Amino acid sequence: MDWIGLESSGVRLWMWILIWSGDWCFEAMSNATAEEDDIRVDIPMSDDQLKRNIRPILHKPYGSMDLVSVKAPANHGSHSKDSNWWVVLNLAFQSIGIVYADLGTSPLYVYPSIFSNGIKHRDDILGALSLVFYTLTFLPLVKYVFVVLRAKDNGEGGTFALFSLICRYARVSLIPSQQAEDREVSNYKLELPSKRLKLASVLKSSLEKSQFAKIFLLLVTMLGTSMVIGDSIFTPSISVLSAVAGVKEVTSALTDDMIAGISVVILIFLFMIQRFGTHRVSYTFAPVLCVWFVLIGVIGFYNIIKHDTTVLKAINPMYIVEYFIRNKKDAWISLGGVVLCTTGAEGLFADLGYFSVRAIQVSMCSMVNPALILAYTGQSSYLRQYPDEVSDAFYKSVPGPLYWPMFIVSILAAAIASQAMISGTFSIVHQSLSLGCFPPVKVVYTSANHEGQVYIPAINYILMLACIGVTAGFKSTVKIGNAYGTAVVFVMTLTSSLLVLVMIMIWKTNIFLIILYILTIGFVELLYLSSVLYKFTSGGYLPLALSAVLMIIMYVWNDVYRRKYHYELDHKISPARLKEISANKNMSRIPGLAMFYSELVHGIPPIFEHYVSNVPALHSIIVFVSMKSLHINKVPPEERHFFRRVEPRELFTFRCVVRYGYKDVREVAFEETLVTKLKEFIQEEILLQNQMLSTIGNNAEKGTESEGEIVERNNDVANAKQLEEEIMQQEIEQVQKEWEEAGTVHMIGESEVIAKKEANIMKRMVIDHAYNFLKRNVRKREKVFDIPHERMLKVGMTYHL
Repeated sequence: MDWIGLESSGVRLWMWILIWSGDWCFEAMSNATAEEDDIRVDIPMSDDQLKRNIRPILHKPYGSMDLVSVKAPANHGSHSKDSNWWVVLNLAFQSIGIVYADLGTSPLYVYPSIFSNGIKHRDDILGALSLVFYTLTFLPLVKYVFVVLRAKDNGEGGTFALFSLICRYARVSLIPSQQAEDREVSNYKLELPSKRLKLASVLKSSLEKSQFAKIFLLLVTMLGTSMVIGDSIFTPSISVLSAVAGVKEVTSALTDDMIAGISVVILIFLFMIQRFGTHRVSYTFAPVLCVWFVLIGVIGFYNIIKHDTTVLKAINPMYIVEYFIRNKKDAWISLGGVVLCTTGAEGLFADLGYFSVRAIQVSMCSMVNPALILAYTGQSSYLRQYPDEVSDAFYKSVPGPLYWPMFIVSILAAAIASQAMISGTFSIVHQSLSLGCFPPVKVVYTSANHEGQVYIPAINYILMLACIGVTAGFKSTVKIGNAYGTAVVFVMTLTSSLLVLVMIMIWKTNIFLIILYILTIGFVELLYLSSVLYKFTSGGYLPLALSAVLMIIMYVWNDVYRRKYHYELDHKISPARLKEISANKNMSRIPGLAMFYSELVHGIPPIFEHYVSNVPALHSIIVFVSMKSLHINKVPPEERHFFRRVEPRELFTFRCVVRYGYKDVREVAFEETLVTKLKEFIQEEILLQNQMLSTIGNNAEKGTESEGEIVERNNDVANAKQLEEEIMQQEIEQVQKEWEEAGTVHMIGESEVIAKKEANIMKRMVIDHAYNFLKRNVRKREKVFDIPHERMLKVGMTYHL
């Protein structure tokens, strides 16, 4: 066995050449990492290329489709957002306007929700304040700011980030589209602790082997997503309604119906301006919210000094115990109001991608948390003197001269809180679309500079109607709070469930710390969950009902999507059948470039054979394009296109897997980019072939051959290299010519899905009725890909699932 080492263009390539039975078996392994700004190229393998051109030199028994992955700069790490304190402070200031709007407006409605039946004992105020203080400390501060934010996915947060981390570590994806090359994407790799824990291995193995566990994990993610979408209905309703209700302080002529009507008008205006995007006004969010936090902090401090400084005793948790002893069941029920002080805590994690962990920690600890504690303490101090005014504690506690400034700022803060949740919902739906968990809807990118800012018209109007219905239907912040609390606690509990999996499998946290987390944070959340579920009939049913509808839609779409993928995988065209098609003399070749779109990553989809059996003509160049979503937030553009050459070579056919992250935006010039990458692929393929041939020729000179044999072999190698370069030039010119002169035809598979005859009733309902109903009423596939109608050809086929 001879070893040959080759280093070229920053790539270390080790080749094994094994001489056996008079034939050369060539095997290559690329086994080292490229340095910064180098190009890493995996070995291209093509049967006919080497066999035809250098058959006396090399025989290579490889499959009919061999991989070539061209990956440019390996260094994709963005400059750290925590690189210096000036950047951190700037991001911390900006985060105040985006992350904390919902959490910051909670003082508007928390105490009315806690004491919905009035205050029965003055010390109950101390018990409630102590509950609020420790709830704010344990959940938003300890859990989210110092624990959950560590579970970021390349800087991104939210339910999908946790799900993606788990999917990258364990093979729990229900769609078998994984490729070994996906792990070479720079953002894909996880930084894992070096220690190995038996519990982590057992849990990982259990998840990978259990189909039930995989489906359950997907359902948990869908439920969390549905609940966050539900938050975007209740946040605008309760925030705007609470802020507008303050006008009753200056006039008693306004009834609850009138206040609800004014709130509906504001909500309609808020949703109508979504189409213009938030980038034009978002720069004002941080200053407004800073003014809001300063005002509620100063007013809270003023109320403490003026009314009752003894409320500071509430830091003693014994007042919580006394509160429960005194009120028993009523105290437990009031927890549904206490938990509203944490509304928007999930936003700390979901909006992490826009900022950094350090920036959010700084803003939370330096401004947001102190201001909220002062605000709640100040209201408690006021209520100790005026317990009968608890239904409007926020505005009643505002000093007279500050009423109108506070009223205006509260309206603005409520609008910003609503805006943040609505924008967050658009982003979540966009992520769901990328992972095949939501029916196709129109997505509008509202900013050329910030690609993450999207607007989804259909979702916007659905949210608007839902907000109007909730506001006009309940007309009370207490009733809306019952529904809101259910959504908030459910999201928190689901986040904790996924976080425990991350702790065990990925972080490999000490088991005692995990148990401590479950016994403290987990217990508190389950206690709050039991309280909000008690109010099921008083409004708590609404978020569960909305989430159930959303989950059914998401699961039906994803389930049939997976069934279609498995069908295509089971019926893909074999290499032998592809050679038969290419050898068919009745098959004519017509000018142009054809792109066949399919979800299938491995192999040629069955719809291609259906096409050629009805249309005996193929374009000069064929590219099978597969859009694939990876469980990462973004795929670097230079690593997005993964090409394969489909043999036989004379068919001039390629496969291209276009890989996206769940927050990626598809290119506007998709066709032009793909053609450019195809030409680069052909060039790199031939370049590496020539490098291999040079290596073989150099090795031959070190052997035992005679001088004449060496000269002959070198001539053969030189001729083969020249021939390969000529072929490369011809292929690149042909691609350019066919694309510019004959044009591109986009072929879309228009598959009709029906359940098999032997399918049970449930499967028939899902496939024949629910899925097909959704398919008829969602955006068509060609619009999703933005394909020109005049250059599109639909190929129909029926899938029996």
